[in-house]
Amino acid sequence: MTSARRKLVLVALAVAVSVAPVLCGAVRVAYAEDVSGPSPAGPPPPEPDGYRDDKYRSPVPLTLRGATILSSADAMKVWSARRAVFIDVYPHPPKPAGLTPGTIWREASHMTIEDAVWLANVGYGVLPPGYDDYFRRNLDMLTKGDKAKPLVFFCLRNCWMSWNAAKRALSYGYSNVSWYRDGSDGWQEIGGLIVEAHPLP
Repeated sequence: MTSARRKLVLVALAVAVSVAPVLCGAVRVAYAEDVSGPSPAGPPPPEPDGYRDDKYRSPVPLTLRGATILSSADAMKVWSARRAVFIDVYPHPPKPAGLTPGTIWREASHMTIEDAVWLANVGYGVLPPGYDDYFRRNLDMLTKGDKAKPLVFFCLRNCWMSWNAAKRALSYGYSNVSWYRDGSDGWQEIGGLIVEAHPLP
């Protein structure tokens, strides 16, 4: 390799190394907004016509047209009957594209309601690329194609992602949709068990 060519290769490597963290950070910000931490306080806002697309961890409405609203006691009764599918929509950072071969990517786990399934990143106001198909495909699998199958969507207390996801399921034609407003926070407060989970592929 000539001296000039070696210099070009070194410059290219330096640029790649400096740009990669920025690109990975952009992916995390775009597709995995942090909704952890304590539940924010404030009065419930009126129900909007469309999806919430920002500030997902903020006070949520009391209603969702077309859905049943569950208290923690209601959710426990539904869960105990073992007929509904409980769906956690807590966000999860996807594996960044273009990782250097050999790079170790550690998938983050999450604590959720026992026997619930984790469908990550389906609660954004605008879904990331590929997630509309991901959501539809997994709902079809979980319900075995029965759009009257009871579905319970949740996240954390005062998390719009569960509201968005339940609304989106209704738009897909699912007719027995429930929204558990207090989510895993309320579940733990009444003594419900939470377990480690990983998002469905």
